[in-house]
Amino acid sequence: MSAADGGEAIKSVWMVTREYEGLAGAGGVKDVSRQLAAALVRAGRTVTVVMPLYGFMDPETLGFKRLDGLVLQVDMAYVGEERREKVSFWERRIERVHVVLVDAERFREKQGIYTYTAVEEAADSHHVRGSGHYDYFAMNVLLEKAALDLMLATGQHPDVIHCHDGHTALIPALIREREGYRAYFRATGLVVTIHNAGRGYHQEVGDLPFAEAVTGLPARVIGANLLEGGFDPFLAAAAYAVLNTVSENYARELRETGDDELTGWLGHALGSRGVILRGVTNGIDPAAFDTTKPKKLGLSVGYDPAAGDLAGKHRCRRELVDALADGGVRDAAQSGMLAGRLDLPLFTLIGRLTAQKGVDKLLDALERLLPLDPDFQILILGSGDKEIEAGLVRLAERQEYHGRVCVLRGYAQELASRIYAAGDFFLIPSRYEPCGLTDFIAQLFGALPVVHHVGGLVKVRDGVTGFAYRDHAAAALMATMQRALQVFREQPAKITAMQQAAVAEIRDRYTWDVVVHRYLELYGEAQRLAG
Repeated sequence: MSAADGGEAIKSVWMVTREYEGLAGAGGVKDVSRQLAAALVRAGRTVTVVMPLYGFMDPETLGFKRLDGLVLQVDMAYVGEERREKVSFWERRIERVHVVLVDAERFREKQGIYTYTAVEEAADSHHVRGSGHYDYFAMNVLLEKAALDLMLATGQHPDVIHCHDGHTALIPALIREREGYRAYFRATGLVVTIHNAGRGYHQEVGDLPFAEAVTGLPARVIGANLLEGGFDPFLAAAAYAVLNTVSENYARELRETGDDELTGWLGHALGSRGVILRGVTNGIDPAAFDTTKPKKLGLSVGYDPAAGDLAGKHRCRRELVDALADGGVRDAAQSGMLAGRLDLPLFTLIGRLTAQKGVDKLLDALERLLPLDPDFQILILGSGDKEIEAGLVRLAERQEYHGRVCVLRGYAQELASRIYAAGDFFLIPSRYEPCGLTDFIAQLFGALPVVHHVGGLVKVRDGVTGFAYRDHAAAALMATMQRALQVFREQPAKITAMQQAAVAEIRDRYTWDVVVHRYLELYGEAQRLAG
């Protein structure tokens, strides 16, 4: 491989995203956007990130300053109506990354990143809390066009534009198909990362005349990129960009297995066009979850899983159990509690309480396992499907399980850290999982993951860095929990060795400073494709 093949020729990268850690986040996109950008800067590249200025963000409080003198009118036509929308910009440096916020009325009026909030519902009953924004597609197009127009207006010719998820995936088609952009960006490589290919994540639109009008793309491009009847941004990107997903195994599943049905057969549609879908497993910044520095994590005492020093972990659990007993946990509605038996193994789960996350299978597994084995506890934090939430609450409130099951409905980062620190095992029974970061986080806190071996979760090595099962079934999950309990009780030294091995493997293979070189290779490939 030549130097250029490894991405050494890439000097400037622009990212476009709807999320960025510390500014606006709803999922793993925020972590990848910020941590990959910072890793690229450490690797000697210049990086600019463009994202919306949402209504819940105060740019001045966040340390941003106006990009003086730059106000653009972005073409945003509707069917039969030529129209434009005004945008301006704010900027600041974060970890040497140049971050730009797009200031527009369409973004300012939103109090949530992707869905309406309770406040918005109270103001307008049509904006139902938890439902997606009615103008989601126009929001995406405005961000995409504003980012490109900003580059034109400021004379920037990036080596690569990296588009995160379906919200920004139309940028390659806009660049290669629209006259105003084609020549200017002729040498710019284009990369689109599919963070989640599941239905509902593509940002497809069924109103094809509107898609044609607002994007300005030719009708042939709109018509040639339909998936399940809607215009699909990922399909539209495929002819012009390098596409990747956030783990090697998820890319394989989309191309080669029936699990692609969950995406509307996006992977197979790409494969039928000869598109090679790359896989790059997300990295993590271990320093962000360094349990030897407890204050920044909201913990009262530190410990070091990498060294087998877990005394502080036991104290963290004691303090959390005491807080649960006293009702002293804020930011979540509590059902049930945990008895102060620190000798009992503790399973934990943090995340969305949905079938996609496998929590329905966990509920079934617990119904069977709790009466069979009286000597373990489980603590769950999250929110989601109302029926699943109700089932977990009923379980926690059953008298025979008093002190064994606790469910906290809600979320707060510090509370999540305390739960990671308290747990012996961390459950991830997801139906599908493009990459998964919670397995990494749990391992860095000294909690061994118990995972459905699917998607990016195959990076958990069964019996080495965690416990895994292959069938998406309650029985398989229960059997794996029983296996983990048996090792915990009969081979405590093996548990310690697994905790140490998990942290060592993350530091060796999965830090962003390692993973960034995979992206640089993709960038090099994308630039050669442009040339």
